[in-house]
Amino acid sequence: MNNQPGFFDFAAEVGLTKHIGGLEATEALIELCHIGKGSYILDVGSGVGVTPCFLAKRYGCQVVGVDISPRMVERSRERVTREKVADRIEFRVADAQDLPFKDDLFDAVITESVTAFPADKQKAVNEYARVTKPGGFVGLNESVWLKVPPPPEVVAWAAQDLGANVQPLLSDAWAGLLETAGLTEITVRTYTINIKDEAREILRRYGWGGMLGVTGRMLLLYARSPAYRKFVKEVRQGGVIPKNLEEYFGYGLFVGQK
Repeated sequence: MNNQPGFFDFAAEVGLTKHIGGLEATEALIELCHIGKGSYILDVGSGVGVTPCFLAKRYGCQVVGVDISPRMVERSRERVTREKVADRIEFRVADAQDLPFKDDLFDAVITESVTAFPADKQKAVNEYARVTKPGGFVGLNESVWLKVPPPPEVVAWAAQDLGANVQPLLSDAWAGLLETAGLTEITVRTYTINIKDEAREILRRYGWGGMLGVTGRMLLLYARSPAYRKFVKEVRQGGVIPKNLEEYFGYGLFVGQK
């Protein structure tokens, strides 16, 4: 068994999680899922809690966030306290493939760069649909192969940027998961990836103050952790962006109604 810390362990420690498309994609997903004031939302794979806080503050939602990482949940609880929205958000440790909620509970279930990871994606999407109210929405923002087979350098870059276990799908396959889960009125929007836009969206999502805090934690972790220094070295070595990235790799928004 490998007990070495990995990508998400380090992300939790520095307080930074990201998804392709950034805040712009989150806003589009919210619109497609008809989320508004008073909506009861489940964010699966909520990371360090940025999207739940955004939903509570901007849209007046009640939000439950779940993540498989206890450290991510811990960071999320720190965030909601810091942002003074703890009365509208709760977090739990949970697996996307086995959600600890009763049927027909949420107005919408959303995920952002999450469902590409579970081994049984259909089981996860079935769970999202199960806990959504009749008439509610399931919305995914997930990585896609724009065409296949992707060349090795693109596969390697995606694994380095998103995590070694990521498994992007073609858009039709993502839509098929929603359809098989019994959802209807499927909406599909696909986008190419632009590295400069991604960096700008991370800054927009966290703000200058948030990014200064993240940078400080990165520097402290780098000084203290040999494993993190090794991780950073590997990222630098594998960080060359393939020239053909936009041809093969992107992201999509996939929304279905129950």
